[in-house]
Amino acid sequence: MTTTIVIVLGLATVVVLLGAVMASRRSRTRQPVRTPPAAPGESPARDLASDPDYFDPRTIKVGDTVYVEAARYRAVGAVHCAVQGEQWTDYLLDEGARRYDNWLSVAERPGPGGEPSHLEVLLWTDVPTQGMVPAKHMLIVDGVEFSPIERGTAAFRSEGRTGLPERGLLDFADYRAGDGRLLSFQRVQGGQWEAAYARPLTPGSVRAERLP
Repeated sequence: MTTTIVIVLGLATVVVLLGAVMASRRSRTRQPVRTPPAAPGESPARDLASDPDYFDPRTIKVGDTVYVEAARYRAVGAVHCAVQGEQWTDYLLDEGARRYDNWLSVAERPGPGGEPSHLEVLLWTDVPTQGMVPAKHMLIVDGVEFSPIERGTAAFRSEGRTGLPERGLLDFADYRAGDGRLLSFQRVQGGQWEAAYARPLTPGSVRAERLP
């Protein structure tokens, strides 16, 4: 596969300095990840907000202890994103060894045909893309073909420990494989592209505890 290197020129001095600071933090944390839209014909996620038997992940706060399936984390930061009326939050999870490899995305999706909205919850893990950048056509990663589904720029507001500015812009490019697997590329303030895979979480697999 041909690897394309994109060099961004002409940035203002403050953005260049910001990029340098972010690069120095990249070994401790990574960028938030986008929650791609559901595939055409795909059944929507369960409406967690109206189901009293399940914890509503939208209520997670920075500092909470978060349980994802059998794993225990601490939510050390959150990135609240918005683009064209769509909103989602990415929670940075610390597993206790100062490894920030996982982001938990929570997005509220409108229901089809005026039906009630529902929540999509995804757990993201890093992908070693080795300098790859998102293309407008099909990509092959780890031998799997991914087709583009959406790209754009979102505004974000960070909270807690994320390694990101308090506010800014992030570019995203989302892809989906034939088996439904999700891949997302993102970069903040014109920085380096990073990528992650998504794993959908089942209802009830996420809960949180917070100190009184």
